[in-house]
Amino acid sequence: FGCSYLVVSPEHNLITNYKSEIQNYNHVEKYINKAKNKSDLDRTDLAKEKTGVELKGIKAINPVNNEEISIWIADYVLASYGTGAIMAVPAHDERDFEFAKKFNLEIKPVVIPEKLVKGDIYVGHGININSDFLNTLKTIEAKKKIIKWLEKNNLGEKAINYKLRDWVFSRQHYWGEPIPIIKCEKCGNVAIKEKDLPLELPAVKNYQPSKTGESPLAKIDRWVNIKCPKCGNKAKRETDTMPNWAGSSWYYLRYLDPKNNNKFVDEKKIRYWMPVDLYNGGMEHTTLHLLYSRFWHKFLFDLGFVNTTEPYKARRSQGMILAEDGQKMSKSRGNVVSPDDIIKKYGADTLRLYEMFIGPYDEAIPWKISGIIGIKRFLQKIWQAREKVNQKQSNGGQKIEKLFHQTIKKITEDIENLKFNTAISKLMILLNEMEKEKSISIIHYSKFLILLSPFAPHIAEELWKLSGNKKSIHLAKWPEYNKELAKQENAVLIIQVNGKVRDKIEIESGIAEKEIKDIILNRKKIKKYTENKQIKKIIFIKGKLANIVI
Repeated sequence: FGCSYLVVSPEHNLITNYKSEIQNYNHVEKYINKAKNKSDLDRTDLAKEKTGVELKGIKAINPVNNEEISIWIADYVLASYGTGAIMAVPAHDERDFEFAKKFNLEIKPVVIPEKLVKGDIYVGHGININSDFLNTLKTIEAKKKIIKWLEKNNLGEKAINYKLRDWVFSRQHYWGEPIPIIKCEKCGNVAIKEKDLPLELPAVKNYQPSKTGESPLAKIDRWVNIKCPKCGNKAKRETDTMPNWAGSSWYYLRYLDPKNNNKFVDEKKIRYWMPVDLYNGGMEHTTLHLLYSRFWHKFLFDLGFVNTTEPYKARRSQGMILAEDGQKMSKSRGNVVSPDDIIKKYGADTLRLYEMFIGPYDEAIPWKISGIIGIKRFLQKIWQAREKVNQKQSNGGQKIEKLFHQTIKKITEDIENLKFNTAISKLMILLNEMEKEKSISIIHYSKFLILLSPFAPHIAEELWKLSGNKKSIHLAKWPEYNKELAKQENAVLIIQVNGKVRDKIEIESGIAEKEIKDIILNRKKIKKYTENKQIKKIIFIKGKLANIVI
């Protein structure tokens, strides 16, 4: 019932079937040709700006309410997944929402959260509204009921869509894995004998691609031309290679035992190390790479080569660093930031620290040079704090002592949960309080440097040595905290934008307003309302409410 338009993939046969009825077919055809030059990864990239063209002259009918809806072509829909056509429900799907916002299409909410605050888009389970005979039902119950209704009225049937599909070995590199097949005119495709495996790449001076589109291996006659292992006649090796993703689907297994020439990995080492505790990668690998690596692993499990059905215990994806204008960085847009230039001007620790502080680890965040300058100042303050260190002082006041234990606890937990931005924020709060002291005890300063070391290893190492330590700071024991001293009271802060409740967050009591401001403005839910808008002021009611006026 929340469907307000239909989207078909550029390859969908509906377009050619209704070619004569589509009034703007020339425009549609140009869009199709552009889409052909994009990879599936580019087309489904979450950070990519949505594009599309309306198929003017034809409409679709929503069978549940007989409403006429517009039909669009958009490259974020793939022909290879499902039917290659989707009923867009922009109030409850992020991609549809972005598309609808861009083209000013209707957004009809049909699900409300059971507990959370209502916003522009909600993608979770809830209670159905604006849905006729599905109203008041929970999402799971509504899904079952609508499927039965569609089947009863011969309008559809239940199906399961799998994202796994044939994987094309397209790009040909010299360094791709060679395929162990020999082509013989008499015998056809013949597998290389097992004793001759693994098939290794030949040593060559030139590994540039050929002008014919073939693999660079095709030019190496001495390697290509061979006798058929079956009949002994002249034959040729297969010159196509597997893409880099083939090796990256199982490399974690070879890492366990890289020098073993008898087996790809020893069974004892598999039992000890597998499965991988944490798999970390880019958002663009979340679907395809993850699917295929699991596919390879399960295949090896079925053959008895590995001892686990799943390769990874946990998977995390880091968000993309966007340009200052909020677009994806690319050479064609001319908005790329060079890490080398940043390191040269501000230092490696500044860049490293800023990338972790810029926002939540798993969210796409725009780059801001002003943020880099703020981090540089923070590191300078750490260096200057050394002048207040008292080598004979072993402890500080009760307030700073308590804050230290709270900070150790918070940073220890945040590192485990990949919440680097809030860990660094806690370090900033601690440093501000340390600066208020007449002198800083050497014990506190040393602990601070250890807490800093995973985030800014170079400056931490330098200050550690200047403090009289002989061994590396990275060999120092991680500080422990006292549970009683680490206890702190938290408060739930309601976040409003122009007086309307948009989010809520649990914060530590006593946290400075400046730190709260940084936290709430980096919240995903809040960014939707504040991005590209001028923030006039933020009104705080201590420990209770923050109202952003835009």
